[in-house]
Parts: sequence; structure tokens; C-alpha cells
Amino acid sequence: MHRAWIVAAVAFVAIIGAAGFRATPGVLINPLQDEFGWSRGTISLAVSVNLMLYGLCAPFAAALMDRFGMRRVVSAALLLVAAGSGLTVLMTASWQLVALWGVLVGLGTGSMALVFAATLTDRWFVRHRGLVTGILTAGGATGQLIFLPVLAHLAEGQGWRVASLTVAFAALAVVPLVWFLLRDSPEEIGLTALGAAEQVDRTPTVRMAGGGAAARAVRVLREAARTRSFWFLAGGFAICGASTNGLVGTHFIPAAHDHGMPETTAASLLAVIGIFDIAGTVLSGWLSDRVDSRVLLAVYYVLRGLSLLVLPQLFAATTQPSMLVFIIFYGLDWVATVPPTVALCRKIFGADGSIVFGWVFASHQVGAAIVATVAGVTRDRLGSYDAAWYGAGALCLLAALMSARIVTNVRQSRRSAVLAR
Repeated sequence: MHRAWIVAAVAFVAIIGAAGFRATPGVLINPLQDEFGWSRGTISLAVSVNLMLYGLCAPFAAALMDRFGMRRVVSAALLLVAAGSGLTVLMTASWQLVALWGVLVGLGTGSMALVFAATLTDRWFVRHRGLVTGILTAGGATGQLIFLPVLAHLAEGQGWRVASLTVAFAALAVVPLVWFLLRDSPEEIGLTALGAAEQVDRTPTVRMAGGGAAARAVRVLREAARTRSFWFLAGGFAICGASTNGLVGTHFIPAAHDHGMPETTAASLLAVIGIFDIAGTVLSGWLSDRVDSRVLLAVYYVLRGLSLLVLPQLFAATTQPSMLVFIIFYGLDWVATVPPTVALCRKIFGADGSIVFGWVFASHQVGAAIVATVAGVTRDRLGSYDAAWYGAGALCLLAALMSARIVTNVRQSRRSAVLAR
């Protein structure tokens, strides 16, 4: 067996370890509101800061991985997640929630995020690259599948502090595995990437980054921003983040609770989304090796938008068959957008594709952060999430249009951007 599969397995476990926090906000919004009296808008602000940093760190993390290696960056990121989540048990004010959940955990999760998967597959795989991207992307969903029901049960039976400590210990436990088994590239141990004809000398890339990882990330952004395709990718992915992490991931459980559904039941439904997310993401990775990624994105966004438009009619105190249909479909579609987006970044921007994807992913989290707060404030002001569901559905249809207009030829894309001015 090629060593690439072992490295991918370690990365998969690391992503699961960091995914514990992604399951935390939806489970703990109501317990925090009950204990401290904070509004959903206040709690959502901490989630928004986290989501924003989760994205904004991504392009710099990609450059840091080129400079210092994946092993060091990912290990440090997991330690930040553990510290931020563990220290929340001591907080007494809402600003501390923002500092810990928002800033500390945001920096940690953002430093590995999806660019970790993109960087690893770019270095270790030539054959099966899309498939492995899908599998690693599904690691986050697998983590939610594992953590959501556990955290919901702990929060209800033992209190939210026990749930938060569980996330901290999970992230901490993965660090030794990453440190001792993860390798930065096949060339480091005298191998070639899976499916590659010869070794690639990566030393020039590292030396180039030595001028400053941040400077390189900004330079790549400046060049990518000259193309219309970058803005279509970033705009569509911002809507992707708004409709997943920002809205459903953060507010589905409290929204279901508003209709009389127990939080543990709603958390279990989100866990079911995680089950089908794994299948959908892996399938999407396989398809991205074979089908035009622009077509895949357009189809995914149209179907997601239509499903969100009908969601408000599906909430009830008990789990109805129609809600199960939504859960299964939304799970299949949840992160299916990632493999074709990564594939397009590689195809359009070449060697800088991982860093460009970092910036595109930053837009994903900006969209998620904005909608996480807006949806919370909407619920506080209107007493319902309906406007948020309908708005997100309409935005997904817009994302489909943008995806269809992406140009994969860099020169043509730049020419289009100039003509549009």
C-alpha cells in the first residue's frame, strides 16, 4: 500500500478531531441562553467571529504549510482548538465567549480547515485526487456524526461544560498522531506522489515562501482577483457557507426547538445529515474527476436552494417523513460543493490553486459568519427563522448562475474581467 493512504488516514482522523467544535454551537446555544440570559444574537456573534476567522486564516494557513510544513501547522491548530474549547468552562461574560469560541478556536480551526485537505491531496496524490479530496472533506461531516449526538446527550444530562471539555480532549488526543505519523510530502521520505511519474522538488516553493507566507498569500489573491472566475467561485462559495455552516449548522437545532422538537432529536437529525454528507461528498469527489465541475456546482446549488425554500413547512414537534427526506437530501448536498470547487481552483490557477482555494474558502466563512448573526437577529426580532430560510434559498439559486459562468481558461477569464469594467 502506498504511504499516501496512511497519510490521508491520519489527516482524516485529525479533521475529525477538530470537527468536534463544528458540532458545538448548535447544541449549546439554548443551554448558554438559559444559564447566562444571553440572546441568540449575542451567542451567534461569537459563532460569526469563529466562522469569519475559520475562513480568513485559510489562505495564510496554506502558505504557512508551504513554509513550515503541514505537521507543525496542524498540530498547533489542534492545540488552539483544545485550549479555546476547554477554557470556556471558566467564562462568566459574553465577551469571553467571543474571545474563546470566536478568536481562539477560530484561529485553530481556520489554520487547518479545508485547505489542509487541498494541500495534502495536491502533494500526495495525482491519481484519485478528486476522490481523496472528497473523502477528507467528509471528515468534518464524520466528526459531526460522532460528536453531535454525544454532545447533545452530555449537554442535556451533564451540562454544557462537560460537552465543551469533551471537544477539548478530542482535539488534544489527535495531536500525537499528527506529530508522529503525518509527513509533509512524499519527497520528504524518498517517495513519489501516488500516480506521479517522478519526484517533484518542492524546495523552491518553500524558499519562495520564505519571503513571507502572508506576502505570498496576498500576492496570490491579487493575481487571482484579476479574473472574473475567482469572483464567481468566491461569491458562490460565500453563499454555500451562508446556507450550511451559517444557517443550518448554527440554527437548525434552535429552530426545530422553536417548533417543539427536543434538542436531542434535532441534534440527531443533524447527525443524520452528517451520514449522508459523507456519501455525498465522496461521490462528488468521484464525479469531479469525470464531470465538468461547473455543471456539478450549478446543479448542487439549484437543488439546495429549492430544498431551503420548502424547509419552513417541514418543522414539527416530531420527526415527519417529509423532514427525513429533507435531511437525507441536504446531507448529500451539504459539502458536495467542495471537491468541484477545489478542482476548479487547481485547473484555473495551477500551482497556486491551494492558496486560491484558501481565499475562496475565506469567502465561504464570511458568508457563513454574516448569516449566522443575521439569522439570530432575525429570530430575536421576528420570532421566527422563516425569512432566513427563504433568503438563503434565493441566494443558492444566484450561486448556481454564477457557477455556470465560471471560465476555466485563465487568459479568457482575465479578458472577461477587463471587458466588464
